[in-house]
Amino acid sequence: MQVDVHIQWDLEDRAIPSSLVENVLKQAHQITAVTWQSWFQHWFEHLQPSISPIQTYELSLLLTDDAAIQNLNATYRHLDRPTDVLAFATLDLTEQPTDLWSEMPVELGDIIISVETAAQQAQEQQHPLPQELAWLATHGLLHLLGWDHPTPERLQDMLAQQQLLINLTNVSAATS
Repeated sequence: MQVDVHIQWDLEDRAIPSSLVENVLKQAHQITAVTWQSWFQHWFEHLQPSISPIQTYELSLLLTDDAAIQNLNATYRHLDRPTDVLAFATLDLTEQPTDLWSEMPVELGDIIISVETAAQQAQEQQHPLPQELAWLATHGLLHLLGWDHPTPERLQDMLAQQQLLINLTNVSAATS
């Protein structure tokens, strides 16, 4: 099984407060495209059963700022405020896989992370920004795979799964 992650940065032209810019961008860019690819590959290997006919998955990861994610949040969720992560699934997981799924890459969807909000949350949690970005990426990935958290119990299940995924990859070593 293979996972292709298409990473896009949309930060440089935005008005992130100057006190954050240099430090945030430096920390965020510690996670290379190769590292992101490796993390998602490990996470998929854990999450997908070996009997799945899907050979290649694709997803997009957009790292942006509060203004851009607020716009998306307002447009698609009718919540006019920034958020840390959004996930837009393109795959209906209730469909049964077809033979075509084993021949062509299956597009899961898009994960959008506000690096600006992630930096604030990392500071509040007293851990490095790359750790927070990885945490948010696992959250978005689980949403793409059909996980949701409408109840406190389901949220706890999802958070436990996120922690398991983070533990599969040595986030701190990969970004130091």
